[in-house]
Amino acid sequence: MTALMADFDALLFDLDGVVYVGPSAVAHAAEVIGAARALAIDCGFVTNNAARMAEVVADHLCELGIPARAEEVITSPQAAVSVLGQFVPTGSRVLVIGGAGIADELSRCGYVPVRSLAEKPAAIMQGFSPDLTWRDLAEATYAVRAGLPWIATNLDFTFPTPGGAAPGNGSLVRLVADVTGREPAAVAGKPEPPLLNEAITRLEAERPLMIGDRLDTDIEAGARVGIPSLLVMTGVATVTDALSAEGVQRPSFIGADLRVLLEPYPQPLLSATFAEARCGDAVVRVEEGDLVVDAWGAGIDALRAAATLCWAYADLGESVSFDHARVELERSVMAEHAR
Repeated sequence: MTALMADFDALLFDLDGVVYVGPSAVAHAAEVIGAARALAIDCGFVTNNAARMAEVVADHLCELGIPARAEEVITSPQAAVSVLGQFVPTGSRVLVIGGAGIADELSRCGYVPVRSLAEKPAAIMQGFSPDLTWRDLAEATYAVRAGLPWIATNLDFTFPTPGGAAPGNGSLVRLVADVTGREPAAVAGKPEPPLLNEAITRLEAERPLMIGDRLDTDIEAGARVGIPSLLVMTGVATVTDALSAEGVQRPSFIGADLRVLLEPYPQPLLSATFAEARCGDAVVRVEEGDLVVDAWGAGIDALRAAATLCWAYADLGESVSFDHARVELERSVMAEHAR
């Protein structure tokens, strides 16, 4: 059997929670990305984070031991600017509610970034920045209430930090929407298609894989553009999230971390009667509505089997309680991180 990554010609990595968290690399990220490049598999870094320019992100990756070029970094401001032309012509002034990543991309594409409604912008672009202030958000509400086209780079409700999940751009967009009674005219970042479409086009990928830590952005984005996805348990998603995933938020593959790409992937098998699910040597079943793990197998095979079984029951309109199994499943993920 071959490594999972060998089935793809391009790997699209989310960044926050997958490749790094804050200033530090996620364990094994450099090793895995280096292995992909050695096999001539293209790597793209696809981020909803609008705070930094692509060049700055590439430099950060290089500092972490992950060689990357700016053109391999696809940011939500890049995708947002690609849809901006639907609302205002090139050369228009655009109110920036966010960081340098937005302003730089606007300037590069011929728009004029401004910071206040007094400068007569024709549109608003809002993205994450840790330096946003009350005055910035107030300026956004004034402009939105004035009726200007409003483009959000992304709607990630939380943002991973070394201290845990913190408010993301989606939280701040929601604040502006609640105050003004309006919703953004367009959203560019995952799970909306523009960001991944830009990445696939740029890499000329025919068999891409989307890799992320969030079901509602990364995994759903893959489904919405028709490509498979890998959920890694190094960021936002929890065991509960994986077992409860619905529809387009169900990943094609689940791994504890990026090393899953270096290994053959054991496909979970569901029995014809839904009596049990197997993955490798792991066996799970449902007994009186409760998830039961009969055999744990290797690594997180039990989680893969459990997710397959829980999803099948959910599709039948039946709920499965996994409270008793959840703690041990979480321990199996932690054990995989430690190996």
